[in-house]
Amino acid sequence: MYNKYNNLYLLLGKENVNMDSYKQLKAKIPCKETGIEIKRTLCDICSPGVHCGIDAYVKDGKVIKIEGTKEHPMNKGLLCTKGLCNREYIYREDRIKTPLKRIGKRGEGKFKPISWDEAYREIAEKLNRVKSEYGAKHVAFFTGYGKWYRPFLQRFASSFGSPNYGTESSSCSTSAQMAGNVATGRNFTMQDMENAKTYLGWGFNPYYSKFLNSVNLIKLKEKGLKFIIVDPRITPTTQKLADLHLRIKPGTDGALALGMANLFIQKDLIDREYIEKHVHGFNEYKEYVKLFDLDTVSRITGVSKDNIVKAVEMLSQGPFCINESAAPIVHHQNGFQNYRAMMSLSAITGNYDRIGGNIPKQDYFAGKIGGFQTLEKEFVKEVLPKNINERIGGERFPLWNEMVTQFQAMDLPRQIEEKTPYEIRALFCHGINARMFPNSGRLFKALNSVDFFVNIDLFMTDTSKYADILLPACTSFEREECKSYPGGYITYTKKVIDKLYDSKSDVEILSDLANAMNIDDDLLKAGYEASVRHMFKNTCVDVDKLKESDLPLKCKDFKPYIVGSYTREGYDTSTSRFELKSTIIEKYKDFGLDALPTYRGFNDNIDDEYTHLLTSGARISNALHSRLHDIKLSRILKNEASCDISSLDAKELGVISGDYIKITTKIGSLDVKVNVTDRVLYKNIHMYHGYREADINSIICDNFDPYSGFPAYRSCKCKIEKMNR
Repeated sequence: MYNKYNNLYLLLGKENVNMDSYKQLKAKIPCKETGIEIKRTLCDICSPGVHCGIDAYVKDGKVIKIEGTKEHPMNKGLLCTKGLCNREYIYREDRIKTPLKRIGKRGEGKFKPISWDEAYREIAEKLNRVKSEYGAKHVAFFTGYGKWYRPFLQRFASSFGSPNYGTESSSCSTSAQMAGNVATGRNFTMQDMENAKTYLGWGFNPYYSKFLNSVNLIKLKEKGLKFIIVDPRITPTTQKLADLHLRIKPGTDGALALGMANLFIQKDLIDREYIEKHVHGFNEYKEYVKLFDLDTVSRITGVSKDNIVKAVEMLSQGPFCINESAAPIVHHQNGFQNYRAMMSLSAITGNYDRIGGNIPKQDYFAGKIGGFQTLEKEFVKEVLPKNINERIGGERFPLWNEMVTQFQAMDLPRQIEEKTPYEIRALFCHGINARMFPNSGRLFKALNSVDFFVNIDLFMTDTSKYADILLPACTSFEREECKSYPGGYITYTKKVIDKLYDSKSDVEILSDLANAMNIDDDLLKAGYEASVRHMFKNTCVDVDKLKESDLPLKCKDFKPYIVGSYTREGYDTSTSRFELKSTIIEKYKDFGLDALPTYRGFNDNIDDEYTHLLTSGARISNALHSRLHDIKLSRILKNEASCDISSLDAKELGVISGDYIKITTKIGSLDVKVNVTDRVLYKNIHMYHGYREADINSIICDNFDPYSGFPAYRSCKCKIEKMNR
């Protein structure tokens, strides 16, 4: 327990305390007189985001107030609107309170309470039966947005014998990680903003997605850092930070990047020494980008020729870093290649692994950079089954199958429906939400056809209503968690309140089930702390000291990355170079995959009837996907679902803000309220996702990137018409 205050009288600083003031403060100040304690934990809503430190004010076993932890090395006392929703999030009325067994039809939400022992017995019997009669691969294990327990779920699936472990990262960050690994053998890169001259933010809006970044970037702008922001929309970032806003047509990022590369080469603004020593495939790349002259690129992207030239001139003034936002660029059918094209700018200018440029990311733990080594990867890999390459989506997306140790979850509805290359008989899920899938109705339908479906969740979602067995999870306030932070920091939180109702932590459930199912994995059976201690064995991390501390501790053996060391060692690719021409992708040319970062438009074969482009998936400041849509504090800031259209589109339709339009794609239609704003481009329809009353993903076509299997959330052709209400 941590207390800021010892005595109310000392706090007020008076010998003769006014009793009215005393009574007003008595219910609020943590001290012996009030019975209020301050206990520390972390915010898990943005997992795997910053994981801001939280001071939870607890009285009588209940959280009564939330504040940021001032001494925390990451957020330093700051919390965003999402973090401030934690108290209401914990005590939502629709928390699942006890294990439940379905008694109605799937989707009806009719359940009866059962005990944990009953739930475990039925799950063990059903999953083991599928394994014995059909084989372990006929059971698929999946997790939604939660990250902290993922190594445990993957180990559980592997120890059970199934190669089919998948996550929502099949549509989130993994495509960008693949692109990084294809090029350099590492996934994302960090940005050395403090030493850069120019910051190229591509699909980047930290005011809504990473508010702590925006605080730092404002300070750097005041010191002279220049900003180029590439974004189809006008956002707080384009308004407050951008010295140059490249307002690109959605999905044409690759053409812009290749056109900029062509200019860099034409004007001899490239780093020839770096290219000669550290780049593979430059000559073929150089010939290819000649196709992207200024006229062509401007026509494709909608960005003026003058602005393209200005961007290249700004970037040539000194070292620049690119913030490659992990999702917006890759949420197109051509997204993976677009991302590679963008990354190539770092290679040809020598701004990869350079002071002021993009820096290779360091070691991870629990989804976050730590900068120190652990045995987390071994914890997962040491039990991988022999049939690991027989995963869902493996035949359809072979590049994904080689590079990612998960199944491509976007192919899950199809495989359940078509039963090829084999049938999926049972699903075991943590927080699966059908509304995150494109053509979301297809997964709802698929859930009706599996033999057995288990879901673990905090809340009674529409997807949970399909489960045969539904188990209640707890929040980060009700359990322990070990988490790392950049700079070598690590923390081991304690629960601040007892578990509500009859809930359990995700890892506790997996450990219990490993015992109930007699899975041959003693470490998994031993539970969370035993596994964490195993992952930190023979490392600089002292788990006992972590558990004693209310704040993250710095690993004593942490050593900051020395810029340029990865380049000197040679990159972890087959050529030991930055590969503009990928030796991995060359193996899949028979699948139509290009080794160079080529650009292919995605609208070439679309019926002229669908004249507009529908975009889903952007962030808003007060919510994260659907996580906070049912929180009153969050919902007030955006009370109902609506779509954004331009004033010119509104004029052509004859609508004003508050009117309704029908959005129609090839798979369905949706009636939705209109918000008229020129923050979006003409003929672009933008809508926030996750609203059950207006699920935009239900009409997003399930078109997938052939490289990564990622869905085209942000480039679905549609048409619009006015509704009379």
